[in-house]
Formats: sequence, C-alpha cells, structure tokens
Amino acid sequence: MAPIFAVLAVYYGESVKSGEPNEAIRWWAVGVFIFAAISDGIDGYIARHCDQHSKFGAFMDPFADKTLLLTGIVFLTFVPWGEGWQIPIWFTALMITRDIIIIAGIWILHYLNHQVPIKPHWTGKVCTVTQMILLGWVMLKFIPLDPLYPTIAATIFTAWSGIEYFRQGLLQLHDHHHQAENSKS
Repeated sequence: MAPIFAVLAVYYGESVKSGEPNEAIRWWAVGVFIFAAISDGIDGYIARHCDQHSKFGAFMDPFADKTLLLTGIVFLTFVPWGEGWQIPIWFTALMITRDIIIIAGIWILHYLNHQVPIKPHWTGKVCTVTQMILLGWVMLKFIPLDPLYPTIAATIFTAWSGIEYFRQGLLQLHDHHHQAENSKS
C-alpha cells in the first residue's frame, strides 16, 4: 500500500503546487494510509492472539511498518500538502539516522552472534504511535495547531527508542564478548 500512498501524495502535492488542491486525491491518500495501518495492526493482533508467529513474520512485520511510516514521512516532508502542513526535514533526518543505526547494529550483532534476538521495547511502540499521529495530523489538516507539536512528541520517542535499542544492542554485544572469553577459558 505504501507505493499507492506515495503516488497519491505526489498527485495531491502537484495539485497544491498548481494552486488548485484536489481534495479527493488527498482523501484517497489518507484512506489508503489508514487502511494499510489498520490492516497491519489487525494482522499483528491475529498473529499474537492465535500464536501465529514465525521468523519471517518477525522480520516482515517491522519491515512493513517501517516502509509505510518512512514513505509517509518522506513524502510529507518533501511534497507540499499546503502552507505549513509538512513534516520538518530535521525530523525525517532523525528518523532515517535512527533506523540506519539500528539496522547497522543488527547487522553487526548478526555478524558476531549469528543470530539477533529482536525484542520490541515499549518506547518503540510509542514511537510508532507518535509518528502515526504526526502523519495523520499533517494529512488530515483540520487541527488548527501547527504540526510542530506532534513532531516534538514523535522526536522525543524516536530518539528515546533509538537510545533504548542501542543500549539493548550493547548488552547483546557485551554478552557475546563474555561468552567468547568464557569459551576460551
């Protein structure tokens, strides 16, 4: 659904640039995004409550979440949705930097440990929710408050969850180091 949202966002942005915003396209983009987010949530709920989890699902679910969120945030940063209705570029840079650090950490841990237990942390869940709120705030455009306020909340939890995942990675690296030393003894 992320590519469909992206196409609709671009078409809406072009209509905004031309001075004649096509609100029908905006609402289609919003609908596609909401449908994708809700279907992802339902999928996760069903998987947890029916005990239907797998390594593939543990990888693909966060990948799908990130694809949708990143697509939304990048497009709402660079595609105009109206005066003042964009996500600040500094937030997008923070989010991408955090995700690159997390992916690099997972790669390093996988290289050293040959497996990386991925344990979601509550700050990561709140981070996703605050980012979704930010996206909705910008897409819906009916709340008279500047998008800076949800951006600040999303920034706090994006940074906090990044620090928490970095800390978890360091603990796994530390445990690996101790296991390696103990096996030499």
